Amino acid sequence: MKKLCLSVLCALACLPAHGEIVVIDASGASIKLAAPARRIVSLAPNITELLFAAGAGDRVVGNVDFGNYPPAAKALPKVGAYSSLDLEAIVGLKPDLVMGWETGNAPASISRLRAMGLTVHLSEPKRIEDIAGELEQIGTLAGTEATASAAANAFRQRYAALATRYSQRPPVTVFYQIWKQPLMTVNGKQIISDAIRLCGGRNVFSQLPTLAPTITVEAVIAANPEVIVASGMGDSRPEWLDDWKRWSKLAAVAANNLYFVPPELIQRHTPRILDGVERLCEHLEAARGKRGR
Repeated sequence: MKKLCLSVLCALACLPAHGEIVVIDASGASIKLAAPARRIVSLAPNITELLFAAGAGDRVVGNVDFGNYPPAAKALPKVGAYSSLDLEAIVGLKPDLVMGWETGNAPASISRLRAMGLTVHLSEPKRIEDIAGELEQIGTLAGTEATASAAANAFRQRYAALATRYSQRPPVTVFYQIWKQPLMTVNGKQIISDAIRLCGGRNVFSQLPTLAPTITVEAVIAANPEVIVASGMGDSRPEWLDDWKRWSKLAAVAANNLYFVPPELIQRHTPRILDGVERLCEHLEAARGKRGR
C-alpha cells in the first residue's frame, strides 16, 4: 500500500502544474483561463492551422469553412465562414476558448460572442516573425507548451536562414496582386509585404494607407514594377495574371517576370508562410538573374 501511494504521488508530481492562465491578445484584451483550454473553436483557416501546429489540434471542436489544413481539420464541425459566422453553432459546441482573427472576423460577431459569456482570443501577427510568438501563446492557452515551443524554434531558425540568404540581395520592385476585379494589392503593413522585404523586394504600393487597397491599372503602369506576383483563389495560376502582357512596356512584362504563389502559402498567417516566402524569394532571384540580358 505504501509503495502504491508513493507511485501515485510521483505520477501526480509529473503532471504539469497550471494555475490561472493570463495572456494579452492582438487587440490588447486580457484573456484569462482557469485551466488550459480543452474545447477550442477556431474562427478562421489560419487560426486552425496555428492550433494544430502548436499541438492543440486534438482540442479543436469547431472549425470554419475552408479550414482545410492539416487534412484532419476538414472533418471538424463547421461554424460558418470566417466573415459570416454561425454564432449559435459556436455556442452549441460549448467551447472554453474561441480563437478569432482580429482583421478577418466581423467585430460585431466577436462582441456578441463575448456578450454571451464566451472567452474570445484574437490573433493577428503583424510580421512574419510574430508567428512564432503566436504558436507559443497558443501553447500557453492549451497547455501544449513543449510542442508549441519546438514549432516556434523551428520556425525562427528557418526564418533566419531565409533572411540571411535573401534579405540583403539587390532590391527588386514588386507589385503583389490579390485580385483582378477589383484590382487589389497590399500595403507596407500587411504581412505579405513583410514577405517581400524578406526576399529583398520592395512593394511599390507600400505607402498606401489601407492593408488591402483597391488600385487602378494606371497606378501599376506608373509604378512600373520589375516583378508582378499574383495569388488568386486556389492552387492554380490565375489566368488574369497574363492580362498584363497587353502592356508590353511594363518592366515585369518585358522581362517575363509574372509569377504566382499559392494564396494558402503566402496569405495565411501560419508556419506555412515560409513555404510561400521561399517560392517568392526564388521568383525574385530569377528576376535578378534576367538583368542585363
